[in-house]
Amino acid sequence: MDIIDAIHARRSIREFTDREIGRDEIERLLDAAVQAPNHRMTQPWRFYVLGPESRRAYGAALGARKAKRVDDPEAAQAVLEKVADKHASLPAMLAVSIVLDDNPEIREEDYAAAYMAIENLSLAAHALGLGTHIKTGAVMDDPRSREALGVPDGERVVATIELGEPAGIPDPKARVSAGELTVWVP
Repeated sequence: MDIIDAIHARRSIREFTDREIGRDEIERLLDAAVQAPNHRMTQPWRFYVLGPESRRAYGAALGARKAKRVDDPEAAQAVLEKVADKHASLPAMLAVSIVLDDNPEIREEDYAAAYMAIENLSLAAHALGLGTHIKTGAVMDDPRSREALGVPDGERVVATIELGEPAGIPDPKARVSAGELTVWVP
């Protein structure tokens, strides 16, 4: 698969088939991830592959955050359970973190490198007929989420990645052309 075509064809996948994703497939994706550019070769990324129990616990932590916006206690509990069940049923889910360096400049470089690793993983998944949905947000710092993910102190959770065989491919979203966002500086 041509890399330019893969970049243009990759989509965020929200619905997956029930096909299990094997350890060998995940290891192949992780091997692609660690080929990302990394200034100073700190290799800051850490990968957590979540089983059904940890996916459910993470979903419960995320669901609890969403449930806070619901006034009715029964409805709030239903929100929590729905999100937990959704995560438990994912074919695969990974968390990506970085080891926090004391130097703020290196931390910033490491954060950027982690996202390059995530992009490598996503493109490799696409090339293998798999789909990803990269998730970020305040939930990454929630102590319940960190515990569910198994991420120790001294690491920053960068994103979670839902992974599986796509149940469908969404249409592309309109994007501003690169030309409209580019300044050619003499």
